Amino acid sequence: MTTQPDGDAGAATAVAEPPHLQVRDLRVSFRTDDGEVRAVAGLTFDLRRGRTLGIVGESGSGKSAASLAIMGLQRGKRTTVSGEIILAGENLVTASAERVRRMRGRDMAMIFQDPLSAMHPYFSIGDQIAEAYQVHHDVSRKAARTRAIEMLDRVGIPDPKRRVDNYPHEFSGGMRQRAMIAMALSCDPSLLIADEPTTALDVTVQAQILDLLRDLQKEFGSAIVIITHDLGVVAEISDDVLVMYAGSAIEHGPVQTIFSDPQHPYTWGLLSSITRLDRTRSDRLRTIGGNPPSLISVPSGCPFHPRCQYAALTNGASQTIRPPLEAVTPGHRVACHLEPETRSRIFREEVAPSL
Repeated sequence: MTTQPDGDAGAATAVAEPPHLQVRDLRVSFRTDDGEVRAVAGLTFDLRRGRTLGIVGESGSGKSAASLAIMGLQRGKRTTVSGEIILAGENLVTASAERVRRMRGRDMAMIFQDPLSAMHPYFSIGDQIAEAYQVHHDVSRKAARTRAIEMLDRVGIPDPKRRVDNYPHEFSGGMRQRAMIAMALSCDPSLLIADEPTTALDVTVQAQILDLLRDLQKEFGSAIVIITHDLGVVAEISDDVLVMYAGSAIEHGPVQTIFSDPQHPYTWGLLSSITRLDRTRSDRLRTIGGNPPSLISVPSGCPFHPRCQYAALTNGASQTIRPPLEAVTPGHRVACHLEPETRSRIFREEVAPSL
């Protein structure tokens, strides 16, 4: 699939500084006994410092596989990664494993979905943060411990001088997530990837974590990629949204545009399946019929066509031709065979009234 780089909404072409993260035609596949799993199939996007990109999609759409590839955690004998992942001008795909390891933690960091399993149960929170800091800085253990206390205080852990010696199981879910953020930010990375950072947290703690990420981004100027199923989280924190399906980007644009004028039937389905607190619904929430495709055997043509109720309007193109990601308006791109006028009519008459 041929795609064009995804730009920020309203970003002028005359911007001199290149995007901090540039992903070009990223492909990630795994060899299994059942066949080759094409987890990511030609993903392209840009991200500048100080901005947040939300990546959404159902389980199995390739969100986490793409993020792990960016972090250099998808290397192995049975794994193939191709394309370009350029961070601050350096291609991580062609860089050595040792070089990527040195960049991980210092230049880029990741907040994992489950901090309890991501953290070592036999070491204190402070020791783990201090170790992450010492790996990239030639400092004493005392200085690293001081840094750990400073970071725990920065992310809102009460009484950090005492809690620095606690173990992960002694923290609540929200506190563990804060500690994971403290560890990720201990070396002031320029790129932060958050994989489902608010999963299994109550709504109050979710709001606190999102506020924390927003405040820390202002402080450090980091570029943030947030991966989530929760469109409410995306609306709250993201500047731009990338919708993935079957390993590919099917829509990308500014968050306001994606929520007010989505162009892909899959995005319509995602938006129609969430609850709204600002209005009264007269009908049930909609669901997307069918199941996500197997990444071993992705359907020909548009991968969404077996589940798309509008596929019959494309004169067979949906079944045979994979649609490219093309610009609808500046900064807004969609991969869909439906004519723009048809999409606008369907959204206006059928979809928008139910949102």
